[in-house]
This record gives sequence, structure tokens and C-alpha cells, in this order.
Amino acid sequence: MSANQHGPSPQQTQPGGEEEISLYEVRKKIHPRTISGRFTTWRWLVVWLTQIVFYGLCWVPWNDRQAVLLDIAERKFYFFGLVLWPQDVFLLAILLIISAYALFLFTAIAGRLWCGYSCPQTVYTEMFLWIERLVEGDRPARIKLDAAPMNAQKFARRTLKYALWVSLSLWTGFTFVGYFTPIKTLWAELMNFSLGPWEWFWFLFYSAFTYLLAGHLREQVCKYMCPYARFQGVMFDPDTLVITYDSERGEPRGARKKEIDHRAKGLGDCVDCGICVQVCPTGIDIRNGLQYECIGCAACIDACDEVMSKMGYPLGLVRYSTENAINQHWGWREIVRHVARPRVVLYSVILGAIVTAFVWGVATKPDLRVDVIRDRATLAREVEGGMIENVYRLHVMNVTERPQSYVASVEGLPGIELLIETSPIDVGPAATRAFSVLVRVPVDAVAKGSHTIHFNVRSTTDSSLSVREKASFLMP
Repeated sequence: MSANQHGPSPQQTQPGGEEEISLYEVRKKIHPRTISGRFTTWRWLVVWLTQIVFYGLCWVPWNDRQAVLLDIAERKFYFFGLVLWPQDVFLLAILLIISAYALFLFTAIAGRLWCGYSCPQTVYTEMFLWIERLVEGDRPARIKLDAAPMNAQKFARRTLKYALWVSLSLWTGFTFVGYFTPIKTLWAELMNFSLGPWEWFWFLFYSAFTYLLAGHLREQVCKYMCPYARFQGVMFDPDTLVITYDSERGEPRGARKKEIDHRAKGLGDCVDCGICVQVCPTGIDIRNGLQYECIGCAACIDACDEVMSKMGYPLGLVRYSTENAINQHWGWREIVRHVARPRVVLYSVILGAIVTAFVWGVATKPDLRVDVIRDRATLAREVEGGMIENVYRLHVMNVTERPQSYVASVEGLPGIELLIETSPIDVGPAATRAFSVLVRVPVDAVAKGSHTIHFNVRSTTDSSLSVREKASFLMP
């Protein structure tokens, strides 16, 4: 198959009368034009905020450890003062559900805000484009450099650009791995080239994908790889706030001089300058209506407002609005009034309930956990003194980040005794201690069969730290 440089070639006649049909569009490289404006400023503020958090948070200390650390090897996730254990996996599940419903809610209200401002693909593409502009210049200079033959200047510029891209990608990959391996330890290992195999894999893998997706694929990720662009239409309705072109005001479009009365000549406000297309990171023309490729970055709004200001026309030819607002000429009061519609209310209620459950789960998370596992290899045995003995495995988890001492006892049957290897039970901060204990009951104390008993574990220094765990005692 073949295709020309500028797009798909549905049908091409070859020598001999044969025809070749191209089914795939050949990519035309997009060089977004630099633009300034309120939405561009907001977008860069989000870039700075997210990257300060991402690159900086892993270096923040907390209680002699890293503040945020997903320690998979130890099966503990640290978030400042919060420590999540495998038993807390439901909290992580709830957090993922919250993220999903928040995305549904924000999309129903204001379209693809996530894509346009805070999606990692958008954020890193902006960063890589900034480096590209810094090295190669703005849009006309980059287009000219692409078309120029390879020479010393072009080679030097491209080499510098790629070197900066690689440096940023490597630092991003290193930071990513630093949330799973303590960042200071990781740095020391990296300097000695002593990283483990999985650390090397994820460091290079994440770096390579950052370089590839943000440096080269860019809009192709949003258009063809990201599923969100495909199912966003399900969450949109005529009252969803999206970027729109006011065709009633803008058409018919056409070039003109600033001083002429364009209305008298039958022209709309659109001067057909094409700048809204030049600034678009996905290369679409917003004047053709809402398209799934639009990521909602609002660069076209800033571009059009800049042109309207120069022409002395009212701003907002391209603006955030809704389908109903455009068709019925609503103002912002009517738009805001239609925000509280059934699907938004439903999403809000569900999201509020899930957030409440998450906050309650975190607030009531116990600081002491005890697991009791009866030894199934030795169900029950008779020992000296006319006693029946059961063996148990006790797992004591100190969820706090302070060392604790605990004492254990057992109750539930007449004459029951607990034999433990150590008392008190000393457990380090955010640590687990497991050991075997023996429970004995007089042989004639109860009837044969399974009986319920309870283990009590409490802190010697904090009376609020206590657990009562149920177990079964077998009497043969």
C-alpha cells in the first residue's frame, strides 16, 4: 500500500492499469504554534503543579523514611502518616472507583478537562514541545528546519533537542521507580550501576515510553491509542460544556482589512486566518464542529481571542459553551442553571457516597491488627497434667509508626491457659511479628468438639490499642 505525504490516498493508478488503495493515513507532522492567553496560562500552571508534586514528592522525608513510598517488596504503601497494608486493599479499590466517577462527573459537566490540562500525555507533550521550541524556534522555523536538507546546523539542533528529551525522559523514569524503591537508595544504586533487574527494567521502560509518547507520537496517542477519546461521547449531552465555534456569528468567513465594515460585505467575524488550526496540538479545525480528536486544551480559544482583539471584534467566537447554549443563545446564567441535570446529580450522589466511605475507612482504620491461625498440622493433643493443647500462629501487626509493646491473653473456656514464648510482645514501627502460642484446656472442662475462644492483645502504653480476635479450640 502507498499514500502520499499529506494524507490518505484512496485510489492510485499504477503503471499497467493496476490500482492500489491505501487504508491508512500517513501522518503529517503537527507543529503547534506558540500562543498566550488565560487558558494557556492555566495549562502551564497545571504543568508546573503536577511536575513539582511528581518530581519533588519522592524526596520529602517523613518519620525517617520517604513520605510517599509504594514498598511492594514489604507489601506496605506509605502516604505520609498513613500506612496501607495488604488488608487495606479495599481502600485502594475505593480510591480507583473515586477516580473513575470523578472523571465521569467532570466529563459530563465540562468535557475533556482531564485531557486538556492534567493528562500525563498532555503535560509531557507540553514539556517536550517547550524544549523543541527552545532549540528549534517557533512553528515557521521548525517547519523550515524539517524541510531543509541535513547540514551541520540542523544536525546540531536535532542532537541537542534529542539529548534534552532523553535527559528529561531518564529523570522521569528514575523518579517513577523512586516511588517503589526509596529514592535515595535508588540514587546510590544508580551511581554504582547496581540496580536490581526489575529496577533497571522499569527505569528504562518508563523512560523509553516517555520519550516515545511525548516526543514522537504525541497527538497519535490521543487520536488512536487512548480509549477515552472513543467513549467520551457516551458521557456528553447537549448541556456538556465543550469548546465550540459560533458558526452563526463567524460565517461566512473570509479575509478582510481591519477598517472595513465586514457585515456590510456579508462576512461573519471569522477572518479565516487559520491560527486556531495552527495552535491545535491534534491538528483539527474546531470550525468543523466538535471532533473526538479535540482534547479540550482551549488553545484555539486563546488564539481566536487574540485575533478578535486585534480586529476590534467581541471575544468568544471560539469559546467554552454547550450545544443548547449555542442553538438557543444562552448566556452563562442559563448554562450554569442546566448543570444540575439527572446524570450530573446521579454521578455526584454516587461520588459523594464513595468518598464518604473512603474517608470513613481511613478514619476508622485500626492501629493494631491481629491474625490468629490455628496450626492444622496438629489439631489437638493431650499433654501432661490432663490438659488438651491446641497450637496457634499469632500475627501481630503494629500499624502505627511507633514501637509498641503488647500483652496477650485468652478467654472463653474454663481453666484455659495461654503459653507464649515472650511477654510483652515488642513490635517495631509499621512492622509485623509472628510467633506460635499454645492454648491448653483441662481435658474434662468442656465436651468434645469445636469451641469458640477469644485472644485479647493490648498495648502496654496505649489503652486504645487493643484487639479481640475469635478462634476455635478443638477438644478431641
